[in-house]
Amino acid sequence: MSTTIQLFATCLIDTLHPAAGEAVVKVLQRVGVEVEFPQAQTCCGQPAFNAGMHAEARKMAQHTITTFEADPAPVVVPSGSCTAMLRHGYPELFADDPTWLSRAQALAARTFEFTEYLVDEMGIVDVGAYFPHKITYHPSCHLLRGIGVDRQPRALLAHVRGAELVELPAAEECCGFGGVFSVEHPEISAEMLKRKTSNIESTDAPVIVTCDTGCLLHINGGLHRQEKRPRVVHIAEILNTTLLQKPFTAENAESAEF
Repeated sequence: MSTTIQLFATCLIDTLHPAAGEAVVKVLQRVGVEVEFPQAQTCCGQPAFNAGMHAEARKMAQHTITTFEADPAPVVVPSGSCTAMLRHGYPELFADDPTWLSRAQALAARTFEFTEYLVDEMGIVDVGAYFPHKITYHPSCHLLRGIGVDRQPRALLAHVRGAELVELPAAEECCGFGGVFSVEHPEISAEMLKRKTSNIESTDAPVIVTCDTGCLLHINGGLHRQEKRPRVVHIAEILNTTLLQKPFTAENAESAEF
């Protein structure tokens, strides 16, 4: 097993929630992984793919494949959504192009979601995290149904010292983000979000953990507009907390800084 990985940071983390990306790097380094960051990486092409713009998505997929082909190290992605795109979307895009299909399949075979890599590839469930507070977990759709990852994040959260993990009612229901779904069907998305935030509030947990930044931003937006106190953070941010870091308070929960 390689101790070097290539990080595919994702657009949403890079542009809107870089703290999650920084936490991913710190957690991986803590468990002995060297993290490489290919500078040429851009969007994986999933928004275009989901919108039916397959010609545009293919161009972005070709760029991503070429970028990560330069190094044979595993590709780790802190997003179930983007992992699903690289693993399933790319082979679909190039189903009629044998040359690119082979290259897409080779990349897919060494692409792992962040928690999947820690648990399944490295055999690690305890990264030394400490977070003595009540938390609940929202499994994103692409993570759960797209790539079948659920046991792994739960195993990591179960080993966070001091944390009380409370089950989220109707946890498997979509939050309403769904990439372009929230743009194309805003009314339906809003109702799904209301149900999700109501279920979150019922847990009395001040922190909601997820593995996808799209869900994080969407749910946090709903909570903010409804003037509700809970906040959503990326799982890497929880796993990166230690005894040496500042304690959690309502004030830093507001900005999701730990």
